[in-house]
Amino acid sequence: MRIDLHAHSNASDGTDSPAELVAAAVAAGLDVVALTDHDTVAGHPEAAAALHGTGLTLVPGAELSCHADGVSLHLLAYLFDPAEPAFAAERELVRTDRFRRARLIVDRCRELGAPIDWQQVERIAGAGSVGRPHIASALVEAGVVATVSDAFTAEWLANGGRADVRKHETDPVTAVRLVRAAGGVPVFAHPGASKRGATVSDRVIAELAEAGLAGLEVDHLDHDEPTRAHLRGLAAELGLLATGSSDYHGTRKTVRLGEYTTDPAVYEALLAQATGARPITG
Repeated sequence: MRIDLHAHSNASDGTDSPAELVAAAVAAGLDVVALTDHDTVAGHPEAAAALHGTGLTLVPGAELSCHADGVSLHLLAYLFDPAEPAFAAERELVRTDRFRRARLIVDRCRELGAPIDWQQVERIAGAGSVGRPHIASALVEAGVVATVSDAFTAEWLANGGRADVRKHETDPVTAVRLVRAAGGVPVFAHPGASKRGATVSDRVIAELAEAGLAGLEVDHLDHDEPTRAHLRGLAAELGLLATGSSDYHGTRKTVRLGEYTTDPAVYEALLAQATGARPITG
């Protein structure tokens, strides 16, 4: 089995529609794909409808924005009950503040001399939840930077960068508990991605494990081999699952869907912990 547990659609900051993501997963030879848009489940119905006759299994999920010890981090949540009220309310709060932040970042980019505007960013985002990748795409269109990745530096949009604005981010221990209370399974996304900015300490990861964290996303484009080895050892030490996934965003990133995958035994162990929802097979 080929299993990719981290992919985005244009319901957040990917470029594929949920249906196109399903088709891309089939074309990539995947057996299982997780749709984990940022702080939203809006793409799940379309993705589920597109499964018919494909044989592909969809794992409904989301990627949550969190903050600990001055560091922004992301938590993948799988197979939770989307209607559970406490977790639904927190996702809505994060989405609302994401919009406020994006407008302020555009204003800062303009103050720094970038010829972009809010209407351009809204056009790029379409129906998706506006975020920094859409602003990065606007900077590319304007010729300010060459690629989306080039926008995520201290010069522009990186955490703490010249144009960055803090947004509401959930305390990760609280987030882990919210996911568990909704019957879901929480996994720390790209915990060693130091090229994106500061990362949290092993002590914080141990605290999250104590709170109910299920796993670490180990095999990821933004982890070099020493980082993967360290995270794999830490996962074993803390009794956590070690997953792998592409963090696919369509054409917004160069990584291919299915470029990194999760071992089938790890996937089965993850499913065994879920009580809020089940995977959907076409």
